[in-house]
Amino acid sequence: MKKGNQRKQQTEKLILAAYAVQQKAYAPYSGFQIGSAIEDADGKIYTGCNVENSSYGGTVCAERVAIFKGISENMKLPIKTVVVVSSTKEKWPPCGLCRQVIAEFCDSKTQVIFGNNQKQFKTITFTKLLPEAFSKKLM
Repeated sequence: MKKGNQRKQQTEKLILAAYAVQQKAYAPYSGFQIGSAIEDADGKIYTGCNVENSSYGGTVCAERVAIFKGISENMKLPIKTVVVVSSTKEKWPPCGLCRQVIAEFCDSKTQVIFGNNQKQFKTITFTKLLPEAFSKKLM
């Protein structure tokens, strides 16, 4: 199989995984269900959904859940791809805090794909999503 076809199939798997886990979101306050799937350097997929809390500061976004799950399961860095899907007609990019967490574990080639409930997507590199990111390289 050609590399382009493999990449397309892997991206489709990531998107399907993000939509599947989105259904498990715990969002009784906002009603917004978000799903995320990340791909590590070895092609392994980790998923997460948003988990809200009545103390809003305790809420955790889907992207961070997926990343923390990957870290706890010995994910191979850097993250290759991050997919985020929303339950609304809007394509939701990662929030600022999630962008900072992604910056810790990605590289300049990391792709970020965000989509909506109509399966419309936008794909950009992480460096375009968060240019001049604060990172461990600065420390």
